[in-house]
Amino acid sequence: MQRKVFRFSGTDARNFLQNLITNDVKRLDTGPVYSALLTPQGKFIADFFLMAEGNNILMDVDAYASATLIPRLNMYKLRADVTISETDLIVSCGLTDAPEGAFTDPRDANLGWRYYGSEDRNTDTIDWDALRVEHKIPEMGRELDAESYILEMGFEDLNGVDFRKGCYVGQEVTARMKHKTELRKGLVRLIADADILENADVISNGKVIGRTHTSAGKRALAYLRYDRVDGNISVNGIPVTWQK
Repeated sequence: MQRKVFRFSGTDARNFLQNLITNDVKRLDTGPVYSALLTPQGKFIADFFLMAEGNNILMDVDAYASATLIPRLNMYKLRADVTISETDLIVSCGLTDAPEGAFTDPRDANLGWRYYGSEDRNTDTIDWDALRVEHKIPEMGRELDAESYILEMGFEDLNGVDFRKGCYVGQEVTARMKHKTELRKGLVRLIADADILENADVISNGKVIGRTHTSAGKRALAYLRYDRVDGNISVNGIPVTWQK
């Protein structure tokens, strides 16, 4: 897991983020926040964690994604009093024996704790892919990409979007998907009696209705067209069942 932590400082830091991201920055008063930045068309750019640090805000983001995310955020700054600087903080995650100052993962408590510090406290023995599959947690570069809509990827269940906070980039499309349409496709968990291949077609009645992503043995995450499920479904000839 390659992560970077950035610090947002300045008198406008909170309002700046509040006007851009999918979640309510006011939630930082009670704990960490999981959120995302979208395009004006409502498509995914990057997801991240935010945490209050006094008057500043820390952003924990995928290292690869930061190369796109941070320049875009700087583009939005205009004359706002906001400084975005990279820190040397290391992101550590674990399931037990949380260090002092760690916080529970805001997406799902089953994902354990996250900690920012100068030491690497990650536990190499944890099968994070299996844990993500078990709790249907998408990851950037695996399930989440530039074509993703966050509601199809389960962000509402992951505490990653707030429908009462007001405007943000991509809010109109996201709100319309929430209130005026019924989702016909999205992230699901597949279960089989044999190992499920990654990046394989999901077939129903001879037609491709989706594709697998992260696999953890006999379980996997897949992006599926619900409205095209016609009877039994399979992956590489192996029968599978699916769960929203």
